[in-house]
Amino acid sequence: MMETIKLSNGVEIPQIGYGVYQVTPEECERCVTDALKAGYRMIDTAQAYHNEEGVGRAVAKSGLKRNEVFLVSKVWISNYGYEKAKASIDESLCKLQTDYIDLMLLHQPFCDRYGAYRALEEAYQAGKLRAIGVSNFYPDHLVDLAANVEVKPMVNQVETHVFDQQIEAKKYMDELDCRIMSWGPLAEGRNGFFTNLLLAEIGARHGKSVAQVALRWLLQRGVIIIPKSTHAERMAENLNILDFELTADEMQNIATLDTGKSLFFDHHDGEVTKMFMGWR
Repeated sequence: MMETIKLSNGVEIPQIGYGVYQVTPEECERCVTDALKAGYRMIDTAQAYHNEEGVGRAVAKSGLKRNEVFLVSKVWISNYGYEKAKASIDESLCKLQTDYIDLMLLHQPFCDRYGAYRALEEAYQAGKLRAIGVSNFYPDHLVDLAANVEVKPMVNQVETHVFDQQIEAKKYMDELDCRIMSWGPLAEGRNGFFTNLLLAEIGARHGKSVAQVALRWLLQRGVIIIPKSTHAERMAENLNILDFELTADEMQNIATLDTGKSLFFDHHDGEVTKMFMGWR
């Protein structure tokens, strides 16, 4: 039985989903079809991934009822500002072939995020979105936004894995009743992830892989995860983490792997901001 997490408005989100970041538009329909067959019931996409149409086609052809699949998408910064964001939400609904999206996030903490978030709030009140939130918002971004909106973000999707555990950031999310959702739960293999001796040793005890141990660790911390793979067998492996439990000692040992630093981007770095401005 898939574990779920209850959001602040009572909506339940599957704790394990399938992410389609870096899945090509050509491959997306096949990958999402495989994921749904494997048992995933949450699909995470975004306007910037250029594959919402593939997600929509796969869900439409799956034979599953719309309320059996939890759809997540994100508004890209080129669509920020109230009017652009409002239009982009309708465009995402069209591409996903649905009259509502279960969770819509602001993808980055740059540009006119306040105007864009007003569009999310309005679409939420209109029933087009069942839940709203943000992605890549550091504590200062999140606290500031939450203090200036009517509907506080229900989810913050941030880089979260064994090497960047978001311990301090999660405290602020907890204060705001905002759920943490991990992108990159397998660190995209960086920092020697798949050959990490501690994770391998713990995995050997449970008859599980390094990836399964790392995903299980996040699950037991209450983190929502969206591991991505284009291979059906790996999709199934990433989902097969509900039949074992890490001990308190194992959880603590894995906690020692935290570097407290991103393996990808520092959203407070001026050069990173300049890079995102080039992607508008």
